[in-house]
Amino acid sequence: MIWLMPAAVVSNSDVDLATARFFRVLGDANRLRILELLLEGPHTVSELATALDAPPARVSNHLACLRWCRFVEDERQGRTVIYRIADPDVAEALVLGRRLAAGHCEHLATCGRIGPDWI
Repeated sequence: MIWLMPAAVVSNSDVDLATARFFRVLGDANRLRILELLLEGPHTVSELATALDAPPARVSNHLACLRWCRFVEDERQGRTVIYRIADPDVAEALVLGRRLAAGHCEHLATCGRIGPDWI
């Protein structure tokens, strides 16, 4: 008897690539800070830009990435767009990441392969 896998089955390599992309999205300090701010509650681009002391265009670009990856969602209210966390598991990922990094901060800061600009 021959067993055929359905076409919709995702291969391990697809999952590996998706996982790597997931961590790459979280690998930007600005996107992490945006997520942390959104965990406090919904915000507009202007509010996030002010909190980050960053240009609104840069914040919008990061939000587009986070929205595409389904970390955040947006809602238009008239001319204003409000952003919020789309998946509550994002909070768990951030808490776990901070806990893992906390015990290794000094060592991570000395990594020459990623460079000091990531801090």
